[in-house]
Amino acid sequence: MMEKRLVLIIFVLAVVLRFVGISQTPALNADEAAIGYNAYSLLETGKDEHGHPWPIHFESFGDYKPGLIFYLVMPFIKLFGLNVVSVRFLPTLLGSLTIILIYYLSKEIYELRLNKYLSTSVLATFLLAVSPWHIQFSRGAWEVNVATFFIMLGTLLFLKAKENKRYYVFSFIFFTLSLYTYHSARLITPLIILGLIFFNFHRSIKQRKYIVIAFIVATILSAPLLKDFLGEAGLSRASGVGLFADIGPFSRINEQRGEHQNYASFFAKVLHNKATNYGLAFLENWGEHYSGEYLFLSGDDIERNKVPETGQMYLFDILLVPLGLVVAIRNSRKTKIVLWWLLIAPVAAALTFQSPHALRSQNMIIPLMILSAYGLFILLKWANNQKLQFRNIIYAFIALFVTWNITRYLHMYWVHMSKEYKYSSQYGVEELVEYIKSRNYQDKDVVVTNRYDQPYILFLFYLKYPPEKFQNSHLLTTRDEFGFSTVNDFANYHFKSIDFDSDKPRWVNSIIVGTEKDIPDEANIVKNIYGSNGLLYFQVVEN
Repeated sequence: MMEKRLVLIIFVLAVVLRFVGISQTPALNADEAAIGYNAYSLLETGKDEHGHPWPIHFESFGDYKPGLIFYLVMPFIKLFGLNVVSVRFLPTLLGSLTIILIYYLSKEIYELRLNKYLSTSVLATFLLAVSPWHIQFSRGAWEVNVATFFIMLGTLLFLKAKENKRYYVFSFIFFTLSLYTYHSARLITPLIILGLIFFNFHRSIKQRKYIVIAFIVATILSAPLLKDFLGEAGLSRASGVGLFADIGPFSRINEQRGEHQNYASFFAKVLHNKATNYGLAFLENWGEHYSGEYLFLSGDDIERNKVPETGQMYLFDILLVPLGLVVAIRNSRKTKIVLWWLLIAPVAAALTFQSPHALRSQNMIIPLMILSAYGLFILLKWANNQKLQFRNIIYAFIALFVTWNITRYLHMYWVHMSKEYKYSSQYGVEELVEYIKSRNYQDKDVVVTNRYDQPYILFLFYLKYPPEKFQNSHLLTTRDEFGFSTVNDFANYHFKSIDFDSDKPRWVNSIIVGTEKDIPDEANIVKNIYGSNGLLYFQVVEN
């Protein structure tokens, strides 16, 4: 009973860390706005922003997004209207509930007990609750966070099926839901299922009837997805961020063959080819996800995916993960699914040219937290065996160091992240739209800088622009060098690169919105727009 109360306290802590301030921090980004506006569009018209009726993939920015999260947020938008909280509420709730799942999952895999109320399951629950990696992607409408929840629930139900065979069907249903939620899950989920079946081979053979039934159900449920994925939706994703979209390894082939006397010789072709060079690129990408600098010091290169001067994990995890890895290897008969999960977690991310990538490999946090829990158990058990005075000193040091790590992370998140990474989310856009609405510029052209990502979708979101009007009056551009499209115009709004001297005579009797770099000091600036972080983002000029 005491252990369950402790887990409940940890869960409340997780909820607080994930829910407090989600309407403002971080600012809504373009991907979240796309989820919200498309869900709003479906509620209003039965079609997405581009007029597609009830799609499986959403053609958002020309990058086809798996559609489940769009449908999951619809009830909240229906109830609470189109706003930041209604878009973020369910993903944040599922991120919080993941804390409960790791408690039960750790019990099913391999639990070590320090005393009657403290076990590795409780430690894993606490470590995930305060994890920078998990908090970062729980405080927003991140598809990966929802997918990780479904993967964990599917894994837990598979393991519990030894007690109730009917759980196999529910397990495979949740695994299938993960496929409809995030691209990376389409590789990671099947690999986890293979590991679960292989590592529980004797049980799987005995219960093969129920597993086959579960597989048939999953196949039927995933058939529409497979059909869609083999079309433009799948090809678009692969061409945009797939490893083969990076021409670096291919250019290296030509360079290496050119260093041979005979460019087309047998040895030149055998030693230097796509399989070798792209295979090495994959292994390099995969290995980078285990880098100490990435995990414990600097984190992802993409600012949206981290806080300043912080790794994806805490500094104390530098000690805990290796200790836990020793425990897991020594007890590999029971912990093999943890080790397997750790090995495959970055595979999908490694197949893209941006690596290491905290978003695409976020599921990696689950085995890492379980390993950290094993490591912390070993440390506490060692301290328990020391003399009382020395034991208390060790406990005090552990408590202080852990507290310092968590406090510093929260400080960097709340005080420094939005200022040092001021373009990691679309700060200032909500304030800009509110100002434009208050001025009633409907009879004037509003020309807005496109310096920040996909401004049109944020304007649609904050304006609550009627979807039916937008569906019938916009043009999606061709894909840019990164594989993304955008909308440059709708109604009286125009999004472009601002060249003030040439735009001023062109847009007579219009409103020009640019950054400090776009707008000269002598312009008729009527309003400076500051973001929720207090920084200046836009200047409004009445021309």
